[in-house]
Amino acid sequence: MGFMNKKSIFSSVLILLFLGFSTTCAKHHDNGFISLFDGKSLDGWVASKENPDSYFVKDGVLILKGGRSHLFYEGLVGNANFKNFELKLQVKTMPNANSGVYFHTKYQDKGWPDHGFEAQVNSTHKDPKKTGSLYAVSNMYVAMKPEPAFVVKVDKSGAQVWLDKAPSTDGEWFDYHIIVLDDSITIKVNDETTVQWKQPADWKGPENMPGRVLSHGTVALQAHDLDSEVHYRDIKIKILD
Repeated sequence: MGFMNKKSIFSSVLILLFLGFSTTCAKHHDNGFISLFDGKSLDGWVASKENPDSYFVKDGVLILKGGRSHLFYEGLVGNANFKNFELKLQVKTMPNANSGVYFHTKYQDKGWPDHGFEAQVNSTHKDPKKTGSLYAVSNMYVAMKPEPAFVVKVDKSGAQVWLDKAPSTDGEWFDYHIIVLDDSITIKVNDETTVQWKQPADWKGPENMPGRVLSHGTVALQAHDLDSEVHYRDIKIKILD
């Protein structure tokens, strides 16, 4: 009788462990995607020393509002060092907001990140490079009137596209999907491809941006300026290598 009790207890423990494991997987994994943001805190993320109070969490949403700063992922997923991956997140801009999603980057105390690429987040900010742009490499431009005319310098990297309006709309959540695979970067907004860029063999980065080359690194979110407010949620990544 004692043996049966021990066996029953052991079986119950195994079932509980399995159910706990399954629940964890269901919460953190979705077709191979792993959450980078718990919706409750900034656990796993580190703010730069420049305006570190530009970030807070409210009602499951990560809000970026304040002076220029960058929030770097330094958690356990992939040791915060990604090469080939798919990154998905939902974003909502407020009027005149500017932000960006950096990848293949690394922590720095202040300034615009010197390493990696930026997927632009901008629906109505005066910068003509809009949401869906691979910033300074392959851009989605919208002429901002009554801004004075400006010259677009088209580099050898690829197309610079002119649009009537940004692919995103202030006050509305949009799906952002960034895919990096070997020498290629694809950016999608609400499942529509805005950028499909392949890094040239002799690529040395845009002018004055030598660190904007494919390598490996972490993900970062940008707080742009005091008048900018951008919301992020459901941040998740699938590692492809």
